Amino acid sequence: MSLQNFQQKDARIDTAFDDLKKDHAERLKRPINLSWSNWGFGMEPLTATAARLKKYGVDYIELHGNHYGPDLGYDVAETRQILADHGLAVSGVCGMFSADNDLSSSRAIHRQAAVDYIKREVEFAHEMGGSYLLVVPGAVGRPAAYDDSEIDRSVETLRRVAHLFEESGVKAAIEPIRSAEVSLVNSFADAKEYIRRVGHPGVGHINGDLYHMLLEEEHIPTTIVDAGEMLVNLHAADTTRRALGIGFLDLDRVIKALYLIGFNQAGRFVTPEPLGPGGDPYPAMHGHHDPAMLDEMVRQTATYFREREALYR
Repeated sequence: MSLQNFQQKDARIDTAFDDLKKDHAERLKRPINLSWSNWGFGMEPLTATAARLKKYGVDYIELHGNHYGPDLGYDVAETRQILADHGLAVSGVCGMFSADNDLSSSRAIHRQAAVDYIKREVEFAHEMGGSYLLVVPGAVGRPAAYDDSEIDRSVETLRRVAHLFEESGVKAAIEPIRSAEVSLVNSFADAKEYIRRVGHPGVGHINGDLYHMLLEEEHIPTTIVDAGEMLVNLHAADTTRRALGIGFLDLDRVIKALYLIGFNQAGRFVTPEPLGPGGDPYPAMHGHHDPAMLDEMVRQTATYFREREALYR
């Protein structure tokens, strides 16, 4: 019986990984850096978040990019102290792009807000030692396009601040998001084309998200391998957009693909971001959530990821 198309692609990933393990076993010794994106914890104090992550063996945190104005967001000194007290380091900053700071907006004031926001968050990421700032080319929660020129406005606006990434050493990680949530840049192919159009050395990386990839990519492990060095961070959630291990995501082959591109090195991270289903996840950042539920979500995800990873190292 012949294999289905996706099984043929699975088999190619398996063969490539088996060859890697046989010929270069040393490349599997270092585990993948595990981080966590904290904006989904809502208004929870950072001290509580940091304690939870450390308890369950997560060593990095992707900080909520909450500097929505010059008087808002995490204070550098205070944040450094909290993370140091709990033995955490910063993977990067999760840039949050709504209609208020939309790079592609038809309203100039909103594009200016995006420029100002990126300036603040690049500086913050640099001060915190983060490797990247996640950048979304269009507003999350707005799946309908403004017009046919929105991608041109997004490219032109990001180009105005592209030099800041190059000067700071913070990578601009373009995130493709499913078409149910954003109107442009839905796939890795879209992200690569967007980066090409920006045409600046400061913008050259991708932030993947397994949930969006389930809906927008033909084969997740192959997409990861094809991205190669461009992939700097990978948001992780299962098929239900909840904790890893409770859906039917083929995590094993995701892990194999990551090792195939040498993802287990400094400055590259798997960062769980289980937000639950729905068209617009951003409201999660504004509310209070059950600490016991958050504890279990982190425990389940971190434990499951490390258990599956250990099978291949």
